[in-house]
Amino acid sequence: MRTAAQPGDPAGGDISTLLHAWSKGDPEALDKLTPIVYEELRRLARRYMRRERASHSLQTTALVNEAYMRLVDYKRMQWHDRAHFFAVSSQLMRRILVEHARRRNLKRGAGVQHVSLDEAAVMGHGRGTDLVALDDALNQLALLDPRKVKVVEMRFFGGLSVEESAEVLQISTVTVLRDWSTAKAWLYRELANRDGSTQATADGS
Repeated sequence: MRTAAQPGDPAGGDISTLLHAWSKGDPEALDKLTPIVYEELRRLARRYMRRERASHSLQTTALVNEAYMRLVDYKRMQWHDRAHFFAVSSQLMRRILVEHARRRNLKRGAGVQHVSLDEAAVMGHGRGTDLVALDDALNQLALLDPRKVKVVEMRFFGGLSVEESAEVLQISTVTVLRDWSTAKAWLYRELANRDGSTQATADGS
């Protein structure tokens, strides 16, 4: 997400106006928004997929198409502004990726899809984790601190920068950094505990 309009792009205020008009059922607004929304979704998807291996079975185009179709289907969504769009888009990316991972994990012979929770090699210690397990852990964290989950969605699933996340969530960059760091530490402990419990069960302990 860019804080200032780029050459050839509508201003952020114009996008917010179009989103609001779309939520009111204006078909012309959707026509004008389609290329903008599609490109923004593609940018979010590219950021996430850059961290994935080349053999990842869900490609960027498929992820963008799925996210776009779901957004368009939100006919009753009351869009507030561009920040709201990014918040919803990041949540959508999470849902689609987790659903894909669950389906993949159910297929015979398919390995668990592992991810890493940091911009370079997240979750620290270079440790990979099951995307489905990460989603379950995030659901637990949401019961304790919903904002930290939103930060993870923005940073990890939406691929937004610290500054972009701060703008969307309307908090300071310092708060985003603190929430991001705390959430990673909490998730690391939660996932490590789950792994330990699973290993103990497998060992018959």
